[in-house]
Amino acid sequence: MPLLSFGGALETFAAPRTQVAASAGAFDDDTVAGLARALAAQPYGQPGNALPPALADIGYDEYRDFRYRAERALWRNDGLPIQAQFFHRGFLFKDRVDVYTVRDGRATPFAFSTDLFDYTPQPVPKVGDIGFAGFRLHAPINRADHFDELCSFLGASYFRAVAKGLNYGLSARGLALGSGEPAAEEFPRFTTFWLERPARDASAIVVHALLDSPSAAGAFRFTVDPGEDTVFDVDMRLYPRVDLAHAGIAPLTSMFEFDPSDRVGVDDYRPAVHDSDGLAMLNGQGEQSWRQLQNPRTLQHSGFQDRNPRGFGLMQRKRRYEDFQDAEAHYEKRPSLWVEPRGDWGEGEVHLVEIPTADEYHDNIVAFWRPKLPIAAGREHRWHYRLHWCRDHAWKPELATVSATRIGASHDGARLVVIDLAGGRLSELTDDAKPQVDAVASQGTLRNPVAYRNGETGSWRMSFELDPGGARVSELRARLVDANGPLSETWLYRWMA
Repeated sequence: MPLLSFGGALETFAAPRTQVAASAGAFDDDTVAGLARALAAQPYGQPGNALPPALADIGYDEYRDFRYRAERALWRNDGLPIQAQFFHRGFLFKDRVDVYTVRDGRATPFAFSTDLFDYTPQPVPKVGDIGFAGFRLHAPINRADHFDELCSFLGASYFRAVAKGLNYGLSARGLALGSGEPAAEEFPRFTTFWLERPARDASAIVVHALLDSPSAAGAFRFTVDPGEDTVFDVDMRLYPRVDLAHAGIAPLTSMFEFDPSDRVGVDDYRPAVHDSDGLAMLNGQGEQSWRQLQNPRTLQHSGFQDRNPRGFGLMQRKRRYEDFQDAEAHYEKRPSLWVEPRGDWGEGEVHLVEIPTADEYHDNIVAFWRPKLPIAAGREHRWHYRLHWCRDHAWKPELATVSATRIGASHDGARLVVIDLAGGRLSELTDDAKPQVDAVASQGTLRNPVAYRNGETGSWRMSFELDPGGARVSELRARLVDANGPLSETWLYRWMA
C-alpha cells in the first residue's frame, strides 16, 4: 500500500504521527484494516506530542474552560439521530487524533478550528490545525427531545458509554498490553477515527478507528446503538509487530476502593466506594460465577481458564443510594459492562488484575480475555464481540445472584463470611426448605456452613467460617444447591491474611 498523507498543511508543532496515514477519498469496511496492516509492516513511528506554547503547560482549570460549542456539533442541523462533539488537545490529552466523516463511501477530513470552541475566560489560543484529542457522541437516551452524552473516546484507546438513567463509570479499551506485568505497561492509542453519517431513521452509528503502538497496529469497527442498554458491536482486526504474550482482548478498566467485604483501614462515612463490585463470568460450559472485587495490599492476578467463554464483565450490582450515601458521585448510577464474545475465541482465560489504591480517583481493576497462546506477529487476528453498557444483565434466570458479600471476624481467629443471594429458583423455596451450602477452600478449613432465609429482607443467605490454620492465602468457592442442581451462581473470593 502506498504511503498516504493527511489533507491540508501540518501545523508547525505537530510532529509526524505515523508512517502510514489516512487521506480523503474512497472508504469501505476494509480501508482501516489496510492502513493497520501497512503500519504493522513498518517500524513503529513515535507520535509527536508537541503543542504550541499556549497549550503545552496548561493545567486542569484552564483545560476545562475549553468547551466545544454545542451549536457546532457535527450533524446538529441535519435532523439526524446522533450528533458528535470534539475534545481539545491539552493538559493530560496531548496526543493528536484526526477525524474523518464518511458519507456515501467517501471520507472527508473534519478539520480543527478554534471557532469550534468557547475558551471563556481564557484567551483564544493562536494555533493552526492541531487536530483533536478525541470525541463524544450525543443521542436522545432519557428524553426524546434532548441529546444526552452517550459515549466518549478520549485518551490512548479508552472509551466509555452510558445507558438510560445511568452516568459515566468504568471504561473499555481497544487493547491492553502488559497490564499489571513487571515490565512497563504499553498503552496502544487510537490515532484516527472515521464517523459514518447515520441515516435519518437509523438507531445506531458506525465508528471506525485506527490503533497503533510499538507492539501492534489494529483496525476497529464499532456499531454504537444507544438505549435502555447501550450496545457496541465490535469488529477488531489486530496486526502484531511482535508476538504478544500478555495481550488483553476486550479489556475493561474500573475502580474498587472498598465496600462491606473489604473495609480494613477505611475511615470514610460512606458504606462503599466503587464503580464495579464484581467480575461476572459465564464460561463455555455454562457455569455462572461471581468474583467479588477487592482493593488488595499487593498487586494481584487471577486467571479463570476457559474455552469459548459465553461472557464476562465488570458489574455494579448495588443500585440503591443507601448503598453508597454519596450525593455527588452517585456510584449507584454507574453502568455495568458485559462482554459477549462472538465466534470461536478458543482456549485462554478471563484475566483479572487488582491493584492497590488509596483513593477513588485512580482505576485499579482490569479484566480482559487472554488467549492461551501468544498472538503471533506477521498476520491478521480477528475478534468479534458485543459490549453491553447496562444496569444489569441476565444470564441464567433460574440461578440466584450474589447481591452482597460481608466478611468479618469470628471467634478464635476465624473469618465469618456472609453472602446474600437474590432471585432464581431460590426465591420460590419455602421457609422450611433445606438448600445445601457447597463450599470449598484451597487452604484452611471451612466450618459451620448454613443457609437460611433472612427474615428482614425475604432473601436468602449462606454463611460459613474460614479457619486459615496459618495459611496466608485461600481461594474460596461457594454456592447453594438442592436435589435439582445449583440454586445460585458460584461465588468466588481470594482471602488474604
